[in-house]
Amino acid sequence: MRLALFALLLVPDLASGQTDGAKIFTERCAGCHNTGQAPVLRGNRRVRARSIEQLRDIIEHGIPASGMPAFPLPSEQLDAVVRYLRSLNSAAADNPVSGNPAAGEKIFYGSGQCSSCHMFHGRGSALGPDLSNVAREMTVVEIQESLSHPDEHITPGYELVTVELRDGRSVRGFARHRTNFDMQVQDFQGAMHSFPASEIRAVHEEKQSLMKPVNVNFDDLLAYLCKPNPITPNPAVHSQNFRHGDWPTYNGKWNANRYSDLTEIDKSNVSKLGLKWVFSTSHFGLETTPLVVDGVMYMTGANEAFAIDAATGREIWHYSRPRTPGLVGDASLGTNRGVALHGDKIFMVSDNAHLIALNRTTGSVVWEVTMPEEPQHYGSTVSPLVVKDTVIAGVSGGDWGIRGFIACYKISNGQMLWRHWTVPEKPAYLGGSTWLPGSYDPELNTLYWPTGNPWPDSDDRNRPGDNLYTNCVLALDPDTGALKWHYQFTPHDTHDRDATEPMVLIDTEFHGRLRKLLLHADRNGFFYVLDRTNGELLLAQKFLHRVNWASGIGSDGRPQLVNEKTGCPNDAANWGSTAFSPATRLYYVMTLEECGAPRSRSFRTVDRKDEPGEKVLRAIEIETGKVAWEVPQRGLVMMKVWPGVLATAGGMLFYSDPNGAFVAADQQTGEALWHMATNVPMKASPMTFLSKGRQFVAIAAGPNILCFGLP
Repeated sequence: MRLALFALLLVPDLASGQTDGAKIFTERCAGCHNTGQAPVLRGNRRVRARSIEQLRDIIEHGIPASGMPAFPLPSEQLDAVVRYLRSLNSAAADNPVSGNPAAGEKIFYGSGQCSSCHMFHGRGSALGPDLSNVAREMTVVEIQESLSHPDEHITPGYELVTVELRDGRSVRGFARHRTNFDMQVQDFQGAMHSFPASEIRAVHEEKQSLMKPVNVNFDDLLAYLCKPNPITPNPAVHSQNFRHGDWPTYNGKWNANRYSDLTEIDKSNVSKLGLKWVFSTSHFGLETTPLVVDGVMYMTGANEAFAIDAATGREIWHYSRPRTPGLVGDASLGTNRGVALHGDKIFMVSDNAHLIALNRTTGSVVWEVTMPEEPQHYGSTVSPLVVKDTVIAGVSGGDWGIRGFIACYKISNGQMLWRHWTVPEKPAYLGGSTWLPGSYDPELNTLYWPTGNPWPDSDDRNRPGDNLYTNCVLALDPDTGALKWHYQFTPHDTHDRDATEPMVLIDTEFHGRLRKLLLHADRNGFFYVLDRTNGELLLAQKFLHRVNWASGIGSDGRPQLVNEKTGCPNDAANWGSTAFSPATRLYYVMTLEECGAPRSRSFRTVDRKDEPGEKVLRAIEIETGKVAWEVPQRGLVMMKVWPGVLATAGGMLFYSDPNGAFVAADQQTGEALWHMATNVPMKASPMTFLSKGRQFVAIAAGPNILCFGLP
């Protein structure tokens, strides 16, 4: 006999007025559902997933195809049964708790030894599943059964295995992911191992859980698990001594120079480059740059983060939260440019300008802070930057009237250490957003952070003067947030010429003298070389063919205005990564040759273009500012598509063109040596890493991460 979700016994009608759901269930349901003739309804995930209306409909109309008849109970009895069923399947945290939370805490971290494997609100070990939300995700019965019979309730991805390798080694741990072609195993120290099937001799599956049955005061332990806990996270357990070939920060290094020392892929073999794996997300238009540390790739989408096996693209964990309604600008589009990493944590921003610390092994939230002090049109899209034992992030929304700032937080617990505002406390203008990560010089102990345009953008009637500190690079003390010096690229901007382009730090000879330089190709059409010890302007040259708002940059560092209302350039450069190669002494940047008509006073009035724009890849000589070579990129220029470049010690320059081709070129000449047509707009910048001694190159394309390597 086939029984449906509810097989109610056919007995005479209950007396009118009876509304005791438990009694009705005992008399009409228990004969099947409590005897094994029908599914158990306590702790049943299918029941939990159904709405009140769905449960009423099933009881009232039955499921004849499954053997369950209809039961047209009186409305009050029907409601009582539904309420009772939902109580059997409600999350543990939604039920009355009789235990002692303080006693439960002692069990968790003491006699019960739970914390030796599990983390709870940032405390404990990340070896096993994180239990921070267990009282919201499981019923009381499910938690009881998992404690008393752990072998019967093993969390998927935590099955015990011993992997024997053909080289004689063996690894015991959790089978986090397994296919016919590869396997990812987490060992008992939390490290991830990726094995292709060709390296595996045998896999021994253990049917038992690593956890033994727990015999403790369950009510006390449950009371602790149901209690909202303050964040008291562990100290970092991972080393910050990154391996050769890791990509541990947004630009690979603190100096924001997207240049890699890896050499395996070079001009002699790049033609053999091939696609190794694809990782897909639900968000079309990724702008993330992945990080790779210890064989694991970390990347972001729209309010989500992923840990991926860097060798195969297999997902290890996924964190997500709902998108925030009512936002404006890039944050409303789900834009997110990546994570930062330190120790056992990774850091990301949410669309509504929260900074979130996730456990690096499990993806569970360790702490979360709201960055803005007051409600404005704040969002955040930035990849945070780790400096020492702090994490630093900024905000977006400058085109909608926010007051920009950079904020610094303790890595351990999210405590804010300082906030640096980019415009005065009570200004006649706002703006100065900080949505692109800065760069850091540990020798000078100086943070260099770019700022965006003033607001109102085009209507400058009520904002006289230079509008500091918009369109600047700010040199800050990372310990206090104090300003050391600043340089403003476009004073009193009326054309949305943000300075939110990379601030690249290099140490090299310049005009016969070894200097600490800052290189910057600005949206205003000028390439700048600054002495980063004091902000002294060393060189400023046009890098476009058409720049008519200023004739040059004077010895005082200020633009020599021709007509500040003119529209050339419209958007000379943008946030995409740039690179300086010490081998060629060239600076590589993707540029845009495009002019617009003078802007109206409304920022939301679209500029009229005098002719179609064209992307141009350029190589600039840093000592003269002259363009050594340029490669026009044929194809339609799309708004908000600003992929960057990656240079390597193998003599390669990687970038994408407006048509969605991913290209490898010769650094010396710009000649394309290899390409692959992805046929999607590519908005992100490439990166490179080592996995098992082999070099790979990865980039976000549409909703995907594409990873390339040699045969």
